[in-house]
Amino acid sequence: MHPTLKHSAVAAMLLAATCAAQAADPDINKRQADIDAIVREISPKRMHDYVEKLVSFGTRHTMSDTKSDTRGIGAARRWIKSELERCGAGRLEVAFDSHVHPVMARLSVPTEIVNVVATLPGTQAESKDRMYVVSGHYDSRVTDVMNATDDAPGANDDASGTAAVMEMACVMAKHKFDATLVFMAVAAEEQGLLGAENWAKLAKEKNWNVAGMFDNDIIGNSHNDEGKKDASQVRLFAEGVPPGKEVPEALRALVATGGENDTPTRQLARYVKFAGERYVPNFKVTIVNRRDRYLRGGDHIPFLERGFPAVRFTEYAEDFSHQHQDLRTEGGKKYGDTIEYMDFDYAAKVTRVNAAALASLAMAPAAPKDVRVITKNLTNKTELAWSANAEPDVAGYRVVWRDTTAADWTGSKFVGNVTSYTSDLSKDNVFFGVQAIDKSGNISPATYPLPAR
Repeated sequence: MHPTLKHSAVAAMLLAATCAAQAADPDINKRQADIDAIVREISPKRMHDYVEKLVSFGTRHTMSDTKSDTRGIGAARRWIKSELERCGAGRLEVAFDSHVHPVMARLSVPTEIVNVVATLPGTQAESKDRMYVVSGHYDSRVTDVMNATDDAPGANDDASGTAAVMEMACVMAKHKFDATLVFMAVAAEEQGLLGAENWAKLAKEKNWNVAGMFDNDIIGNSHNDEGKKDASQVRLFAEGVPPGKEVPEALRALVATGGENDTPTRQLARYVKFAGERYVPNFKVTIVNRRDRYLRGGDHIPFLERGFPAVRFTEYAEDFSHQHQDLRTEGGKKYGDTIEYMDFDYAAKVTRVNAAALASLAMAPAAPKDVRVITKNLTNKTELAWSANAEPDVAGYRVVWRDTTAADWTGSKFVGNVTSYTSDLSKDNVFFGVQAIDKSGNISPATYPLPAR
């Protein structure tokens, strides 16, 4: 071959290889058709019907009737289970998760606590053990937490969250995901988070890979106690450093490098905001960097206490006259948690955010493991390293960064299917994270790098 032609051929081959590599880069801006379909199918009307049915049981207090088919918590849980079995036939694995809790401050007799759990198994061998849990609590109460007989409609607290879980389970069961999704209607939240506590305890004992947990509690009202409406946003409560006496070594290293805003729970919250606002336009996910509101708690807490990433969704505008109240009228004002005060278009938006985030997580690779920033040398560059993901469809990794005072990632770079990268940005000046991306453009939450020599 003539030298000039040979040179041209080599150049053409190199150009073709470069173009092929560029074409292989995943498109992380691509919207996933399945997620769009799921979001579109979430129905305010069905959610209204779910809440209406739950309210019809009169009371769902944890110690209420369990024998009747029309009143009490027993009838409620049997109906939830039958509805999930009906809509998820052949796809959802639906079961009761039950334990008997002894007498305690909020239980006057030993009481069977029953969660309704619907599992949608993952389809990818390397991902199916990774699970994402979403819950709402189906028990209810009035002013006296021990009153198990008076009507306690519990429309917003928390038939709204239960309806969200049921709607997501029925809609998402029509689709396939790499990772496993667990939809739970939990009991005895009002008596001390007892249903969620038992399941989280079991998950810890069995070493289940709970990569994220969403708690939906009070998500169906858009007016505060002064009548002001805000249907434009939902609060997402995300704990940072847990308030424990003992600090695990990894958490200690994170705090020592200023990464208290980069715990797995905070990374999960960032991801929910990213996915939720992407697929549900004109609706804001407002991250609140706290475990929960003052004087309140929810079913995400038992998961946090066992080291699982967990967040809580709660409406932005709360009206406390319709929470934990006896049904009554005083001074012309109605009290009680009844369906008339709910906004189902708003509740559906919150549910869509949940579904978009859950689907994105379950379709994406796991967050990278063993992410490290190499600190053995004094340098103004940043050397990052991590372990390769196990999923066969991983296309590569994205390095993200932000100023130390910024709430969310402001810069990113796809670095290819490698396990190390050196950035010209100084590790002393910004925070870094590493995400995994598959060939379809699905992206994982970020992992904060811990220092290593």
